[in-house]
Amino acid sequence: MTVAARGATAPGTMAGRPRVSRQLLKTDDMKGYALVSPALLTVLAGLGAPIVLLVLYSFWTQNYLTIDHTPTLANYITIVTHSIYIPVYVRSVAISLAVTLTTLLLAYPVAYFLAFDVKRNKIAWLIVITLPFWTSYLLRVFSWKLILGYNGIINSGLKSAGLIDQPLEFLLYNPVAVYLTLVYGWATFAILPIYVSLEKIDRTYLEAATDLGDTAFERFWRITFPLSLPGVSAAFLVIFIPTIGDYVTPAMVGGPNGSMIANLIQSQFGKANNWPLGAALSVFAMLTVTAIAMLIVWATKRMTERIG
Repeated sequence: MTVAARGATAPGTMAGRPRVSRQLLKTDDMKGYALVSPALLTVLAGLGAPIVLLVLYSFWTQNYLTIDHTPTLANYITIVTHSIYIPVYVRSVAISLAVTLTTLLLAYPVAYFLAFDVKRNKIAWLIVITLPFWTSYLLRVFSWKLILGYNGIINSGLKSAGLIDQPLEFLLYNPVAVYLTLVYGWATFAILPIYVSLEKIDRTYLEAATDLGDTAFERFWRITFPLSLPGVSAAFLVIFIPTIGDYVTPAMVGGPNGSMIANLIQSQFGKANNWPLGAALSVFAMLTVTAIAMLIVWATKRMTERIG
């Protein structure tokens, strides 16, 4: 009886364990959803709902002070066919790409120095790097307006040195001024992701490459740089996405020739009072940024897989 009882209960016990495990997993999932749901609902309400409304507006049209809710592609056709919108889109992408590539070139050596050469007080170095963020972004942009202005520091210095007779007018209110200001404002954002990626590299790989006879440049090009590509890709996205939609910098130092797509969007929602066209411009810009971002992520993944 004892053996039979044991034989009868053993299968039941073994069969009951998976059911208990599944119940525990379901309970853990519910707890996880309960923890995530407040943040998820906040994101959906604060981000998802406005985007949906923006997309809906982009298919409507503005008739004087009223909005025609009949779905149409008229706004997107206007964007493609009008002589002003596509050039501004191209200018925005070009400036943002130039800013992003420049910041990456400037940030990578700093991040490399922090990751490989600084042995002590790294926190102090990181604090020094983030010092520009202790002041308002608006003030930093305005300081560049003073530097590049007609009577700014550069023109005043050149005149005092006798190098010019009249102030240089091309320094301000053009794409170059927007480019310089954005590079200064966003360079620090590129340092941190690259630094984190470099910091995670296993140093034994570099020691093995040295033992095999690789030079310092070969170690960097074959090991360090490929393994830091995720950080470079993250820095690219962190810089490119905000700069292409920057409104403050082009408005303050760009002038008519340095305006970007965000300035056109603001004018449609503001002075022009054409919300559907402004929404279409916004959606078109988001699609452009998404396509470029996906291309960068895909290229980084392919390069990483090839290295692996």
